[in-house]
Amino acid sequence: MLNSKTGSPEPENPPEQDEAEVPLLREPSGGLPPVVADAEGLARVVADFAAGSGPVAVDAERASGYRYGQRAYLVQLRRAGAGSALIDPVGCPDLGPLSEALAGTEMVLHAAHQDLPCLTEVRLRPDALFDTELAGRLLGYQRVGLGSMVERVLGVRLAKEHSAVDWSVRPLPADWLTYAALDVEVLVDLRDALEAELAEAGKLEWAREEFAAVLAAPPKEPRPDPWRRTSGIHRVRNQRALGVVRELWRERDRIARERDISPGRVLSDAGIVEAATALPRTTQELTALKPFSVRLARRYAPNWIKAVSRARELPAAELPQPSVPGDGPPPTNRWADRDPEAARRLEAVRAVVSATAERIGMPAENLLQPDAVRRLAWAPPEAADADGVAGHLRAHGARSWQVGLTAEDLAAALRRAVG
Repeated sequence: MLNSKTGSPEPENPPEQDEAEVPLLREPSGGLPPVVADAEGLARVVADFAAGSGPVAVDAERASGYRYGQRAYLVQLRRAGAGSALIDPVGCPDLGPLSEALAGTEMVLHAAHQDLPCLTEVRLRPDALFDTELAGRLLGYQRVGLGSMVERVLGVRLAKEHSAVDWSVRPLPADWLTYAALDVEVLVDLRDALEAELAEAGKLEWAREEFAAVLAAPPKEPRPDPWRRTSGIHRVRNQRALGVVRELWRERDRIARERDISPGRVLSDAGIVEAATALPRTTQELTALKPFSVRLARRYAPNWIKAVSRARELPAAELPQPSVPGDGPPPTNRWADRDPEAARRLEAVRAVVSATAERIGMPAENLLQPDAVRRLAWAPPEAADADGVAGHLRAHGARSWQVGLTAEDLAAALRRAVG
């Protein structure tokens, strides 16, 4: 791997160590903090963390796969001079006072894009961010999970056996809380080590631009047709069956929302697709399908049959279209037939992005978002010079460092593809 500025070799990631040789973190230093679940306890945390110094490590635990939505069920923090804190957002749903006390303070998160939405719901929002996962990607780490990075960079292991548990249960078991507290125990040390690596690789300013972009990103707009994300929907071949998928998805979502349970626990995507394919007319026909033999799916069998019947009775004009045109280019597997010149441009610009990403040692998707690359190839700017390409990339979310590394070479690639 070459240093992005000097062209000299960068040190490779250290080799994997035998797990038995790497010490396992078992207990938080200072012991396991109590779970704060009331206003009085939160006030103490606010005072302690306001008096602390340096960055604040932050993590959140959700109940993905168990509950409807992505709310936080535990928030963990650590700061020098304050120690660690575990906050129950069920008992303390407004962490705004903590945000105010930490105004201007950098918060350290791992994979911030996952936790920021649920932290925003409880009004804990960083003014400045360091994302250790994103830093690892920019540095070219192949494995960027927290456990893998802590082991490689800090030489200690984190137990990860509680990463997928149901954090909505109360009371939370002590071993789960220990796991949660240890996640923030190591974050600031990891941040400091990664910052040094970024500076040495000439990538620190790039990282700062990326962290700022994560914070500035607007909330994701709800998808207009979220049911189209049903896994396996590509096997559904006609509009009537698509109507069944839509009706079953909406009924499942209604039940899941009312019961505060993950939709997949009510009825699997496989069940939706199988029912859309089989079009059962009776409860007996429905429950003969394997995905409907599980308890919750079978319990709501009358609801599913009604949903299938609604789709059967829809006028043809009200059935969903096989696909909904988006504002972007079509799927790339159709380009060769629809626009061979665009297909050549895509091949050329992808080659530039891949070569540049390899040279600077990071995944291509972190150098430029694939969507921006596709849009550039499908509808390049009228002036396909470096300035025109740079403007096009910025309009589609590229940061200054990305534009500086790619615009000139992409413009040359576009010209070669046309020639």
